[in-house]
Amino acid sequence: MSKPGPIPYQKALEVKLPDAWFRAAARFDEANLVSFAGLAPLLALAERAGLSELISERVQIDPTATKVKSAGANPAGKLTSIIAGMACGADCIDDLDVIRSGGMKRLFANVYAAATLGQFLREVTHGHTLQLASVLRAHLVNLVGQTAVLLPGLEQQAIIDIDSLLRPVFGHGKQGASFGHTKIAGKQVLRRGLSPLVTTISTADGAPVIAGIRLRAGKAGSGKGAASMVAEAIRTARAAGAVGEILVRGDSAYGNSAVVTACLTAGVRFSVVLIKNPAVAAAIARIPDDAWTPVDYPGAVLDPDTGQLISDGEVAEIEFEAFASTSTPVTARLIVRRVRDRARTEELFPVWRHHPFLTNSTEDTTQADITHRQHAIIETVLSDVIDGPLAHMPSGQFASNAAWAICAAITHNLLRAAGTLAGDHHAAARGATLRRHLVAVPARLARPQRRPVLHLPAHWPWAQQWHQLWTAADPPAAA
Repeated sequence: MSKPGPIPYQKALEVKLPDAWFRAAARFDEANLVSFAGLAPLLALAERAGLSELISERVQIDPTATKVKSAGANPAGKLTSIIAGMACGADCIDDLDVIRSGGMKRLFANVYAAATLGQFLREVTHGHTLQLASVLRAHLVNLVGQTAVLLPGLEQQAIIDIDSLLRPVFGHGKQGASFGHTKIAGKQVLRRGLSPLVTTISTADGAPVIAGIRLRAGKAGSGKGAASMVAEAIRTARAAGAVGEILVRGDSAYGNSAVVTACLTAGVRFSVVLIKNPAVAAAIARIPDDAWTPVDYPGAVLDPDTGQLISDGEVAEIEFEAFASTSTPVTARLIVRRVRDRARTEELFPVWRHHPFLTNSTEDTTQADITHRQHAIIETVLSDVIDGPLAHMPSGQFASNAAWAICAAITHNLLRAAGTLAGDHHAAARGATLRRHLVAVPARLARPQRRPVLHLPAHWPWAQQWHQLWTAADPPAAA
């Protein structure tokens, strides 16, 4: 058998613009093209969940109390325009003009200019933000009802997470902006900004959606208003169909009497970190040495000699009465995770760092610790909104920025619902991925035989998922 000869040299393929196109004319004059055809099924899904009706019913702006008489007119159309712009990637008021390009005004009715939407936001007050927050909660409940795959397993167990973030602002024109603590590269720093407080709802098989968001001053403590936010999230989860167990998770900023009491009053379970005060330290010291159990964290391996798990973490628990100095003390399980202090590995005796949290969960110690550590899933939601509408706080007025944050939460939930309808590949995708795959699809508008048709790009990589969303979001025919 003859040996194969050498592979002939082939020039690498090139992706380049032919020279002729450099001399071609470029004109922005096509009125039948749209850049974000995915808005069609996305807004159809929003309307199936009653977004416009909820806004019309709950957001009431008195035209006689506005600085500009027409600024508060049609809040449903204007807020929907803001949400549509956010779904396209807008992170400031000027970017909202993206929904007016090309054939967008033919595809959608009541498309407002960015200047009009900015004028509307400046008329929003604190009372209007409370009304809009109720729209967020009700719309989420309707989305869960319209898309059964949005929070699968909600009837068995719902998990509520709470956390805050600090959005930096610059200049001195932002109402409520002040210096607050944030963490950058693992270090605590002071930054001037605004601090939204966020609650999310997730399930064992479902990605988290936003149940509530509340804007606060930058200097506000992380736990300010947390108890009422948790109570609202619990009611929202119950309304959405969480008839089984609900678990509320939070870090040390929310391990206080108010949050735990709100959980007990609502009849749900909690898992919150406690600050290591003298009482907690004394309880940890009472844990017997033989009570510590290695935790099977990802990456743990078996010791070939002993058969034990080799892990940096060990957990144990002890009964503990928390908040003893308040009028509402709580006796529950204090679960402690300890890890070796890597800064001191040459010591004669092991030096441990302890991380305690309080819970009334019925899971065994090891599983309760793993479940609590999954609280970090809320960080994916925070990074998602930071990478989208909350990249900036666009207005100088506090109430306007609060309304903007709530619209960002509605947009997040809408994109998450669209991703679950598009298929498993997009069910847990980031917002940027959903915008790129499902929303930012160019299309040409046509009406052959007076029948509207959207001509989308041939060989679109996610055409099947887009059609699946289009079919699922198709609004019912009028009677």
